[in-house]
Amino acid sequence: MAKPFPLKPKHPERICWGCDRYCAADTLACGNGSGRTQHPIETQGEDWYVAWGIEPEPGRPHQARKQQPW
Repeated sequence: MAKPFPLKPKHPERICWGCDRYCAADTLACGNGSGRTQHPIETQGEDWYVAWGIEPEPGRPHQARKQQPW
């Protein structure tokens, strides 16, 4: 992901988390014809990022960036 990803958004149900556009749930711009993609906090709970091995950014503890594999 190019944009920072919020670890604990206040209202995750209002946004589609399927791509970097973060569209409103009622105006999906990607046009794939399906419903919105849920944020992991909605399906896996508050500490979802720990199980995924994601570290919060030091300067922004409520956000993370995907680590490059190299």
